[in-house]
Amino acid sequence: MRSLQDWFLRYELKTLPNVAEVAPIGGMVKQYQVVLDPVRMANRKVTQQQVTQAIDAANRETGGSVLEMGESEFMVRASGYLESLNDFRDIPLRLESSGVPVTLGDVAHVQLGPEMRRGIAELNGEGEVVGGVVILRSGKNARETITAVKDKLQELKKSLPDGVEIVTTYDRSTLIDSAVKNLSYKLLEEFIIVALVCLIFLWHFRSSLVAIVSLPVGILIAFIIMQRQGSTPILCRWAGSPSPSARWSMRLS
Repeated sequence: MRSLQDWFLRYELKTLPNVAEVAPIGGMVKQYQVVLDPVRMANRKVTQQQVTQAIDAANRETGGSVLEMGESEFMVRASGYLESLNDFRDIPLRLESSGVPVTLGDVAHVQLGPEMRRGIAELNGEGEVVGGVVILRSGKNARETITAVKDKLQELKKSLPDGVEIVTTYDRSTLIDSAVKNLSYKLLEEFIIVALVCLIFLWHFRSSLVAIVSLPVGILIAFIIMQRQGSTPILCRWAGSPSPSARWSMRLS
């Protein structure tokens, strides 16, 4: 599932506007492991440095400029990335006196395995999962981005293998809605209190109207200026600390 997250979901979600990064959580990272055999290396007169240099040289992609044919141009590219265990085993290290190449498979055992882990991710104590965190670009609209991420995840669910499901574990839009609702409630509360205080102590409706109207108008002007300047209100000033836009987990159902 970690490969599904790293090579499918991550790149699909990064195509969305305002998504800066999709950070993976949990799972096992696929790794090609080369276990050298010192005895066979000594018999074949191969050093560790030769193995390292050979693997690096065999796992490259190079460009060959442009090939012009008539009025058309074709990009020439040599794709030399290693894609399977046999590709690793067939890497030549040196030539023996008989002209037979010594390959990596002659001096090492090549296998698939997980990268060293520094933590795990669980969901509700039901077992290990693989998760991802969508990081919003600074100053961008979080609500629009979250909506786009939700729609994209619904679309990507159709392409998931059987038995794999996506579970949303954190949605920042609920915090945004709560902050907006709290702000609206506080404005209404202050509006009523100011109106009552002015009417009770001043007994003059037009004088109290100045204080009553100044509250919503002042906030409206502040938001208009912020919009003109391209600024956005900081959510932590309203209802908490800044956090990722969305978080989800994949698990086997």
